[in-house]
Amino acid sequence: MDAGYLSAVAALAGSAVGGLTSFCASWLGQSTQLKAQMLLLDKGRRQEVYRDYVSEASKSYIDALTSDKPDLSKVFTLYALISRMRMLSSPNVIEEAERVARLIVDSYPEPNKTFNDVRVMVDRHTLDPLRGFSEACREEFRGSSRL
Repeated sequence: MDAGYLSAVAALAGSAVGGLTSFCASWLGQSTQLKAQMLLLDKGRRQEVYRDYVSEASKSYIDALTSDKPDLSKVFTLYALISRMRMLSSPNVIEEAERVARLIVDSYPEPNKTFNDVRVMVDRHTLDPLRGFSEACREEFRGSSRL
């Protein structure tokens, strides 16, 4: 084989390997960037539904403590948010959300709370029904940030 051909083939092979390496590096970088964007989008969706749930659950719990007439639209809004969570969240978060919703529903038939009753609940640390839910959400976000 002629030395000129050998040089030409070596140059072409080097160019092909360099181009393939560049392509693979670019593809892997884009793939990693896409995965990171998808994780951020998923986290944003979960934060939005959790924020909405906390807001609605807080309003519903206040209503349940101070009224003996259930506001069914608020209760159904809570369960609609839980259904959205079922598509996005861990089982632990959903379990905590359902626990809060049950507490709210169970609070309606109980006697209305006075300010002194609320003060006692604060002293006993029983006025924060969303604490377990919030902690479950925080743990879920910690776990997803490690991915």
